[in-house]
Amino acid sequence: MNILNLENISKTYMEKAVLDNVCIGIDDSDKIGVVGANGTGKSTLLAITAGLIEADDGKLVKGNDVRISYLPQNPQFDMNKTLLENITDAIYAGNDHWDKMGEIRANLAKFGIDDPECNPSVLSGGQKKRAALVSAIMTPADLLILDEPTNHLDSEMIEWLENFLQRYNGAILMVTHDRYFLDEVTNQIIEIDKGNAYRYTANYSGYLELKQQRLDYEKAAERKAATLFKKDLAWIRRGARARSTKQKAHIKRFEELRDRKRPEEERFVELSSLPSRMGNKTIILDDISKAYGDRTLFENFTYTFNKLDRIGIIGPNGCGKSTLLKCIIGDIQIDSGSIDIGQTIKIGYFGQENEFDKASWDDEMRVIDYVKETAEYIETTEGTVSASAMCERFLFNADMQYAPLKKLSGGEKRRLYLLKVLMTAPNVVILDEPTNDLDIMTLRILEDYLDSFAGIVLTVSHDRYFLDRVVTRIFSFESGTTLQQSEGGYSEYLEHRKQTDTQRDVSKINNENDKAENDSKKNKKYRAPREKTKLSFNEQREYDTIEEEIEQLEARSAELDGLIVSAATDFVKLTELTKEKEELELQIEQKLNRYVELQEMVDRFNEMK
Repeated sequence: MNILNLENISKTYMEKAVLDNVCIGIDDSDKIGVVGANGTGKSTLLAITAGLIEADDGKLVKGNDVRISYLPQNPQFDMNKTLLENITDAIYAGNDHWDKMGEIRANLAKFGIDDPECNPSVLSGGQKKRAALVSAIMTPADLLILDEPTNHLDSEMIEWLENFLQRYNGAILMVTHDRYFLDEVTNQIIEIDKGNAYRYTANYSGYLELKQQRLDYEKAAERKAATLFKKDLAWIRRGARARSTKQKAHIKRFEELRDRKRPEEERFVELSSLPSRMGNKTIILDDISKAYGDRTLFENFTYTFNKLDRIGIIGPNGCGKSTLLKCIIGDIQIDSGSIDIGQTIKIGYFGQENEFDKASWDDEMRVIDYVKETAEYIETTEGTVSASAMCERFLFNADMQYAPLKKLSGGEKRRLYLLKVLMTAPNVVILDEPTNDLDIMTLRILEDYLDSFAGIVLTVSHDRYFLDRVVTRIFSFESGTTLQQSEGGYSEYLEHRKQTDTQRDVSKINNENDKAENDSKKNKKYRAPREKTKLSFNEQREYDTIEEEIEQLEARSAELDGLIVSAATDFVKLTELTKEKEELELQIEQKLNRYVELQEMVDRFNEMK
């Protein structure tokens, strides 16, 4: 059922049409992800849909009883009220008779906020975002609008939110850079590009395929139109005269082809810089520790960085990840141990909230002047490039270069900050939550850049896709104050942790069984167990039917092979069939292993006879 429509919506900023005659309808079961480059109007679209800003043209149409809950990119709180009062005011609006105080407190604690009675002014930017997220998801709504909900969440929180939104009984419209999150939660993607909105009935992975099909179609249509235009141009040059209706129509077609809007080539961020030379000595952490009061973040941590290390640091919020990075760059002093940095090491630090750039940040400063503070020119793999040309490579055209910094969107500010960091030609790149507010396109280019970066990469991130794509080793803050090391990306870390947890659980069960057996021996006389000479009733029944079960599973597996081939163009159906196929193969393997186990038992019993 349709609950909301955006009809011919247009919005212009700085003489740039971020939304141009956009039409979108939202049904009550839609789970929509909005993607696009920074500054293209994603947050603007969400704010217009939430009714917080007005479009220049067009209208928002929704029923009077349609309820909307909205999480902004940068939430604001009333500093004259406690955090709990802010949230209850938002949730209880127009619905004073119900009470969820206990649930609010529990969810705030789940998201790392233990003092609901505090004043919002004492909270960090990340804590404010998490508190606003609690408010948004607890507010009864038919449409939940979320602007970058995964920013400032650790991996456990992201997985919880992912599961919550999968079960959410209502429509969702959200902007997020987290590609795994988009794949798991959304069933539709809206791409904002050059003022237009393109809609795809698929999750993020399906959108990538469908978008490429659209671009291929547009290119083919343009080639056909260009060929036809050349023919008509030759006809016109031969001296055509509009003496008949047919000739008039031909001339009109020529004029339409001449004035047609040609598809624009996609512009991509271009990252290329020459890192400074790195000597043999890199960064050596020797037995370092850091605590605040009675709380120890990490202790006795030792590590020597290799020249091409790709390391990701993960752990719950507040465990000390960012503190460790700031200790390495010298912004925070360690309590004990030593950090020895080689003379040739040049660190480029990309902070979580651009905090190390606030001294030089002036909202009235022009973009080009901000960049020139670092360097007028930079050496790249293609030669010397000017500051203005580097701005162009980072999608800041001539008009934007002379605009004040205050005119940039949050994502554009992050992209500009990244440009300034890379212009210093570092040979060690330290990234603290680099995916916050960067668009997916820029992230993909950054990932490609880091692939070929001839230096050390150290990053704190909760973006699972980014970690899988970039890092080859994980440092994880587990229980206690010791950092655990795991080889591979985030998925390998999860598998390693799962195996470790399983081994720990098995060991615990074995210890409990041993204890119970010892206690039993103390309380009664020991009786030797009777040797087993045949299958139990349940084992015999399982043995009699298992071959038939395996045959049925294999028949279904063969059937799925044919269905998968025929569904090659249906992404949603293909995904379902592939998942069923994987689960079926696992069942077959388990059944075969069990069959071998039972057969060995039968053979042994036969020998005993």
